[in-house]
Amino acid sequence: LLRSSSIKDWKTRLSYFLQNSSNSTKMKSKKVGKHRTYFRPSPEEAQLWSEAFDELLANKYGLAAFRAFLKSEFCEENIEFWLACEDFKKTKSPQKLTSKAKKIYNDFIEKEAPKEINIDFQTKNMIAQNIHEATHTCFSAAQKRVYSLMENNSYPRFLESEFYQDLCKKTPITRTAQGT
Repeated sequence: LLRSSSIKDWKTRLSYFLQNSSNSTKMKSKKVGKHRTYFRPSPEEAQLWSEAFDELLANKYGLAAFRAFLKSEFCEENIEFWLACEDFKKTKSPQKLTSKAKKIYNDFIEKEAPKEINIDFQTKNMIAQNIHEATHTCFSAAQKRVYSLMENNSYPRFLESEFYQDLCKKTPITRTAQGT
């Protein structure tokens, strides 16, 4: 019972993250006119995620699954920060760069920030000095630290999780309908 309720809880969280990913993608892709739906990956596709952390992050479903896992471990701020940095690096406008830098700083870096990440004092100070004249690299050191933390700590635990193991299981090809 415990196993099935934890998997059900996972599926609820994953559904939430996929819905949010899908909504933000729909908004961005209106110009293209494509609507994307995310399907459960095949066991083979899910197994690819164990080969490299980047494989997991590059897959929409994998990213949502990992995010749901981090939420269950109360450390989803790490992936949120990493994603905010990825978005930040793509920003073209200097004005947007500065406003996004301040938002990232306020949300993740400053002392008592609502989603404060665990980085050292020197890195925090370096960011505080650099955000007033933000460049695409002002969060690089912090992003590398958070990536490393996720890759070395959370990612191996994710790969061991029941939810991930369940995604990798092959379902039998022949199924018989159970009559009642």
